[in-house]
Amino acid sequence: MLGQMFYRALLAAVSASTLFAASAGAVAAPSSYTVVSKDGVRLDVQESGNPDGPPIILIHGLLGSRLNWDGQVHSPALRQYRIITYDLRGHGLSDKPAGAEPYRDGRRWADDLAAVIKGSHAAKPVLVGWSLGGVVISNYLAAYGDGDIAGAVYVDGVVELAAGQIVAHPEVYRDMTSPDLKTHLDGERTFVGLCFNRQPDAQTFSRLLANAAMASWDMQQAVPGMSVFAAEGLGRAHVPLLFIYGGRDALVDTRQTLARAAELNPRIASKVYAESGHAPFIEEPERFNRDLAEFVQSVTR
Repeated sequence: MLGQMFYRALLAAVSASTLFAASAGAVAAPSSYTVVSKDGVRLDVQESGNPDGPPIILIHGLLGSRLNWDGQVHSPALRQYRIITYDLRGHGLSDKPAGAEPYRDGRRWADDLAAVIKGSHAAKPVLVGWSLGGVVISNYLAAYGDGDIAGAVYVDGVVELAAGQIVAHPEVYRDMTSPDLKTHLDGERTFVGLCFNRQPDAQTFSRLLANAAMASWDMQQAVPGMSVFAAEGLGRAHVPLLFIYGGRDALVDTRQTLARAAELNPRIASKVYAESGHAPFIEEPERFNRDLAEFVQSVTR
């Protein structure tokens, strides 16, 4: 009798450990690789989460990198998804070509995203673009259409580089492009600070500053004149579109930008986080991750 009880207990323990191992195995170790865009620019790509889950491609903003998305990459609410991040051209570990043309031509940023989708073999991904990442999505939609994606989320995304939609900070942008190193770095620090209504912890903020210091100076000078195809891209999209914006955004005017987005595409849905600034996914990560998970579930069922 005791022998049978011991055998059953052992069998249960082995079964439980096998199930645990199978469950844990569903989340692969993070991996990195590069893809090459049409003009030869090499882009650093990272993956984490469930390799068999619906794919989400997270696109950071100006002066950022994949590290902006740490709160999503490590989120329990999102670990069931295949999380793909990449460093935009001129940022992080991706190539930083010289001159203005590689950055001013918005089609090149669209080609980069297309290269990431193709190189990662992501089937019907959900695109998530923060700030400048919104421009990347719009330009991608204009160039490639929405047939290869399941939906898109604009996170305080730039819809157009237009007065009224972009909050005026002429002294900050002047300092960011200064040839004087001290002035340049001080301008970048001010810009990063303007991203938040609720400032992140000191370690996170210092990492974001390091992100900014890695960014190409040529890129920073060229981006204000970047071509944006909002009407052709956002305006003609038929996939579900969600706009999540901070009510206290100091860089993008939430009210005017959402009004312009709805004018271009009346089908958009929007959520405003009243107490967040320009980066609600960092300021309110748990809320953002729940909203993102719900959106992904709704478009990938």
